[in-house]
Order: sequence, then structure tokens, then C-alpha cells
Amino acid sequence: MKTIAVLTSGGDAPGMNAAVRAVVRTAISMGMNVKGIHRGWNGLIEGDIIDLDVRSVSDIIHRGGTVLRTSRCKEFETPEGQQRAVEMLKVYKIDALVVIGGDGSFRGAHALSKLGVKVIGIPGTIDNDIACTDYTIGYDTAMNTVRDAIDKIKDTAYSHERCSVIEVMGNRAGYIALNCAIACGAEACILPGQPLDIDADIIQPLIECRNRGKMHYVIIVAEGVGKTQEIAARIRETIGIKAYISVLGYLQRGGSPTVRDRVTASLMGVKAVELLKDGVSDQVMVVRGSDIISMDMEEAFAMEKHIDEYDIMASKILSL
Repeated sequence: MKTIAVLTSGGDAPGMNAAVRAVVRTAISMGMNVKGIHRGWNGLIEGDIIDLDVRSVSDIIHRGGTVLRTSRCKEFETPEGQQRAVEMLKVYKIDALVVIGGDGSFRGAHALSKLGVKVIGIPGTIDNDIACTDYTIGYDTAMNTVRDAIDKIKDTAYSHERCSVIEVMGNRAGYIALNCAIACGAEACILPGQPLDIDADIIQPLIECRNRGKMHYVIIVAEGVGKTQEIAARIRETIGIKAYISVLGYLQRGGSPTVRDRVTASLMGVKAVELLKDGVSDQVMVVRGSDIISMDMEEAFAMEKHIDEYDIMASKILSL
């Protein structure tokens, strides 16, 4: 094992830079050379590859996003694109690859593994929707960003006696929405994959809150639900409360990573290089409780992740 490369793929997440830094410094401490691949799979196919040293990754641990940049690559989804990637690794004499990203990034890494490439995946996505791991890099920072935004929006909602319908990221996962609803005292939390009756789940609780003397309200909606506009309109039409929509969008991806994201990303980076040094590949780093371990990618893909029903129940109790 003489040379390894690292890339970031898919959506960016705070803490990716900490993982890149850890990979580079650990590999160098073990006598390896390190390459950085710009723009994910696109950069690998096109040969957008640079040398990295200790100085290359100085002063990046606190930065959001990814210094290697990222993108999505349709060509890499094809056998021809994957073969081009393999050939480029040979051109640069790269012996192994560390891929930081989400589920789609790992499927690409697994495809390369089948072609003989040694790969390790590090989970980086704010959605925390990778089934094999309890925690993904960027999740804690994103939740804190959302919490801060909602706290500020609540100040305005209180001042103007209005309802704020806040859409947060999560796509098919509702972990950000649910935890921030609990942390911010939302009156309702609407999650993907859960049955939704707007009258029973939103309108009736708001009326009950108003009858108890409350004059401002927060509804948190995971983006995968796709009913933010309908919910706000229904609130205005049915009970006459001013309902304003706030879509937090890409605000949630940015910002300096929290301590938890920096430490988790760093430890995953160290362990990923140790695995490659020991000849282990086609694995993904996972958090299980307080431990960071690795799991076979094929096994990881077969797993499913679901929101804890107890947490959903608790959020409803706390919203009373």
C-alpha cells in the first residue's frame, strides 16, 4: 500500500473536511502518499487529481463544505464510467480509495470494489439516513443550524401572533425534523412515510393551543412530505391564523462543524486508513453506540432504517 486517494461525493456535509484531514495525516504517518480527487466521481473519471500533504489539509477542520468539492456523476453510474475510473486509478498508481459521502457514493465505491479496487466508505450526509450507522457526519451540525434558525423564527412568530410552517431537509428521512421539533417545542412535526391527516394532526392541535391562550405556533415539515404549501394554506383558511412558510434549504448544509462532527469524522478517517493498511476493503465505517467499527458494504446495503416510534410518540406528548 503505497498510495491512497480520498474523494467526497454527493451532497456536502459539515465535517467532511475533518475526515479528509484525518485520512491524509494518518496515511502520511504510515509512510503512504496521498492523492486528493476533486469533484467526486466526475473528477476521478476526468483525472482531476492532486497531491496532498500535511500542509494541504491545515486549517480546514473548522470549515464547512468540502475543500475537495463534490458533484454527482451520471456517467459513473454506467459500467463504462466505472471502468474509466478504474483506469484512471491505474494511471495515477493509486492502490486504494477512501470515499466520503452518502448511500449513493457507497454504491459507487462497491461497484469499484467488484472491479478490484480497494475502497473504504465514510458516511457523510446531514440526513443521517444511512441504515447501517447510528450517526453520519454532518448530522449534528445540521440539527444545530436548524435549531438556531427555528429559535429566531419563533421570536418573530411570537411578536406577530402567527404560525410558522418550517420546511427542513431530510428527503425520505425525517430525523432532522423530528429531533428539532422536540428541541424547539414545535406544535406539530410532519414526517415522510407517516400517515398525515391535516385536520387531525395540525388544525385540531392548533385550535386547542389557541383555546389555551397560545398566540404563536411552529409546524416543522420534512421536505420529503411535499405538503408545506398545502399545510400553510389549510391553516389560513380553516382557523384564520396567519401562516408563513420558511424553507431553510441549503442553509442547513453549511456552517462550521460541531465538536461531535469534527471528532467523529476524524476518528473515522483514522480507522479507514488503518483498515486499508491491514488489507481490509469494501467496508463502510459505522457508529454503533459509542463505538466506531466497520461493516461489509453488501451487508450494509441490505439494512433499512426507520424512525423510532417512541420518539414520534414523545414529540406529540411534548407538543401539548
